[in-house]
Amino acid sequence: MSTPARNRPQAILTLIAACLVAVLLPTSLTGTSVALPAIGADLHSGVVGLQWVINAYNLTFASFLLATGSLSDIIGRRRLFIGGMVLFAVCSVAAGTVSSTAVLDVVRALAGIGAAAAVTSGSAAIAHSFEGHALTRAFGLYGTCFGVGIAFGPMMAGALTDSLGWRWFFLVQAIVSVVVLAFALAVREGRNPGPVTVDWAGTFTFTSALFLLTLGLIEAPQLGWGHPLAVAAFAGFAVLLGVFVAVERGQQRPMFDLSLFRNRRYLALCLTPVALAFGFVALLVFLPSYFMAVDGMPARQAGLVLLLLTAPTLVMPSVAAVAAKRLSTRTLLLTCLALVAAGTAWLTVIQPGQGILGLAGPLLTIGIGFGISNGILDGAAVTSVEPERAGMAAGMFNTMRITGEVVAIAALGSLLVSFTRSELASSVSGSGATFGAPTGDLANLTVQGNLDAAVQQVPRTLQAQFASLAEAAYTAALHHVLWVLAAVCVVAIPVLAVLLRPARPGAAGVDGAALPETASAN
Repeated sequence: MSTPARNRPQAILTLIAACLVAVLLPTSLTGTSVALPAIGADLHSGVVGLQWVINAYNLTFASFLLATGSLSDIIGRRRLFIGGMVLFAVCSVAAGTVSSTAVLDVVRALAGIGAAAAVTSGSAAIAHSFEGHALTRAFGLYGTCFGVGIAFGPMMAGALTDSLGWRWFFLVQAIVSVVVLAFALAVREGRNPGPVTVDWAGTFTFTSALFLLTLGLIEAPQLGWGHPLAVAAFAGFAVLLGVFVAVERGQQRPMFDLSLFRNRRYLALCLTPVALAFGFVALLVFLPSYFMAVDGMPARQAGLVLLLLTAPTLVMPSVAAVAAKRLSTRTLLLTCLALVAAGTAWLTVIQPGQGILGLAGPLLTIGIGFGISNGILDGAAVTSVEPERAGMAAGMFNTMRITGEVVAIAALGSLLVSFTRSELASSVSGSGATFGAPTGDLANLTVQGNLDAAVQQVPRTLQAQFASLAEAAYTAALHHVLWVLAAVCVVAIPVLAVLLRPARPGAAGVDGAALPETASAN
């Protein structure tokens, strides 16, 4: 990469540090899903506590992206990068040594804040270290590293969980963080000389609203959708979301410029990853538990099977870049949604004992659809607004993408638990057998991937019968969820088709200004 000679070694070390982070942080999300059954068995966790292991990390990651972006401009990108990685490393050590799920949930939430700080300051450091074509190549490699983390995270987690135990999955993250910190010493310091402030009011209201929504989605299946806590959580979410909108509209320099959503094209590009999160990210989190519970797969094998879903995300962005020369962004994105919808519907062929060949078709279809979107969404989002607002547009787009993942994971978990409890209760009632344990508790253990633990709670003479009923209930519940996920993508297709419809020649954009030429062309 061609950088000024006096900066070249420092720039290369900066890129290495940022790329290691780009592999590490998505691995921490996707890999944790494979380790969940082992975590639940070791810490005797309930389904709620286990769901927070993933949701807490993703929630704070999404909530603090924009705030840490502003903070890096104030205190310096190098300082924030090092501070974020130190926090992430300490939390990873704590996660690998905890003795309770509650503590694990807290340290995972703190790790999400560290991850947000490292990502925002790391990408800013790359932009500060390279220029011209070298900058384009640097960010291309940076994006590829994120794909590597997503694709191979489940496999690495499975291998570590089976060979050394789930705690080493987190401890290895701490070791890698130390390596990153060694390279981080070479990162050039830089900050914004202009007046920059952190929108703490917006950060607090957004984080609190997202927390209450996630809380409601996780607790409602356990307590009942009409339970006061669930109702209060959803009501609180609505109120705080309204407060957040009011706070941002009242800011002279908001961290989340809601006026950008008047641009139909930009709004569509922000909604696309939210819809795709339901068909890809949520499955990435919950399929391993199904494979381990129903098919008895070890964690390593479950991670390998998921490569059918994740591997296309490494290949398809390059294919999409070539296709974008002949096809419009609108056509490509609608194709992505159609592929993910078809793949999730096709995945309803999944049954206990299903061979890999039977799963390859639907998983590859979903992965290809999601992978195509990765090759075009980021660039299309930034170029759909005026150049002077590109930084804000990129930050808001990434926040929407990760927020979509938070909501998708929480919603899928909620539906899966609700459907499994309902299906199992119906099956148990129809069997006429008395299994000696609350059906809800047995369903929770099944969804956690610990079917063996659920079987041990019923009388020995009924264990085989219960295992058969539980596998059937879990499979039926997964089928219901898959149809819901397919429906989300199908509904999104006409909505996005309208929003991405090309403007008439000479027509003004919906925000009162002409759309950029690149946006209108596609």
